Amino acid sequence: MTQDFWPTHAYVPGRTARHPEGAFDPIRETAKGGSTPEQLAQCAAFQLGLRYIHKGFFWEAHELLEPVWMLLPKPSCERAFVQGLIQLANGFLKLEMGRPKAAQRLLVISQDLLRQAERPPAFADQSQEADNLLADLTARLVGAL
Repeated sequence: MTQDFWPTHAYVPGRTARHPEGAFDPIRETAKGGSTPEQLAQCAAFQLGLRYIHKGFFWEAHELLEPVWMLLPKPSCERAFVQGLIQLANGFLKLEMGRPKAAQRLLVISQDLLRQAERPPAFADQSQEADNLLADLTARLVGAL
């Protein structure tokens, strides 16, 4: 179930219904305490969270990426990387909500975090994806501001 779980809709505050409480718990629970950064990079919560961003499930992506972020060592490049992805998802969500200035602020935060992360080894395969998502949000903002 966890690898191919797709929500029925994207939650956009003020526009669509929120998902039932606990709907994402089975996936979130794949991020397990005591895991290495490499293991967290391969868990369903991270992998599906990244796919959710690409498919427009921004709030849902945040829900899945958050437990991964919380389990990564403080401070670490891996933690900064996942936090940068979370803020990117938040930026896309703010744009969906019609709040381009908030999205622009989150884009700057994302850029800073991802620059700070400098392609962490555990997430090396996803670094180019993060760059592509940054470029996508930047391009969407140009049209929205």
